[in-house]
Amino acid sequence: MKKPVLVIMAAGMGSRYGGLKQIDPVDEQGHIIMDFSIFDAKRAGFEKVIFIIKEENKADFKEAIGDRLEKVMEVEYVFQDLYNIPESFKVPEGRVKPWGTAHAVLSAIDAIDGPFAVINADDYYGKDAFQKIYDYLSTHEDDDKYRYTMVGYQLENTLTENGHVSRGICSIDEDGFLTKVVERTHIEPKGDITAYTEDGGETWVELPKGCLVSMNMWGFTASFLQETKAGFEAFLKEGLEVNPMKCEYFLPTVVSNLLAEDRATVQVLSSADKWYGVTYKEDKPVVVAAIKNMKETGLYPEQLWG
Repeated sequence: MKKPVLVIMAAGMGSRYGGLKQIDPVDEQGHIIMDFSIFDAKRAGFEKVIFIIKEENKADFKEAIGDRLEKVMEVEYVFQDLYNIPESFKVPEGRVKPWGTAHAVLSAIDAIDGPFAVINADDYYGKDAFQKIYDYLSTHEDDDKYRYTMVGYQLENTLTENGHVSRGICSIDEDGFLTKVVERTHIEPKGDITAYTEDGGETWVELPKGCLVSMNMWGFTASFLQETKAGFEAFLKEGLEVNPMKCEYFLPTVVSNLLAEDRATVQVLSSADKWYGVTYKEDKPVVVAAIKNMKETGLYPEQLWG
């Protein structure tokens, strides 16, 4: 089997945060959240990382993290480009929003030829998650179905007090396999409950306590890229008609379609770790304090890369 590689989606615009949050330091040593993810990935067994970025951000990314990582990992860059769509479609005039997480991963189709884990650049996932996903990818291959995996987090462990979040709400069968994942793009705490809205806050639907959500930590075989490519045109055809300026092609959408067709399984690996992320500027002090505490308890050294 080919060794799994780590794919990091870092082409997001950071619109709610107001800047390139992916390269904002979170400790006194200048580490960014990605440093901790890659440190955890390396000690789990990953040896190569592929960054999905905007081409115009490459110099900033190399300076912020890429150059120092090249001493300890194999590093490759691929670019998510708004104009990288089939010739039969046109980008709507005035659109600047990228096409979403599935399109981001599709940007790496020429760089991946084996199993891979994919994560967000600005999320902290925890040591346990990387070990679990690496072990799965190292021991499972496609057979009569595609054999994928994901790490699920308890919803309450993934919220911020500073605004709403987007999460994939997971349904799981008794054997621990994903049956459905539904992307909810506006979730927030409402008193003692957590709820989502789809109509700008006019109505709210409560989510069950302890339900598992996707934080975009997926494990795929190379087959996923071909399936993502195959479904992209159908997404564009519908999306450009319904919501041309903001429609997004999500990873869970591709997964859900394959599950509905009974062509794939997704083993859910649950993590009890608390997720940390910087969705909003106000989240940063929480992340900084958490990283400081984890260093003090010995989970990470002061200097990750010596």
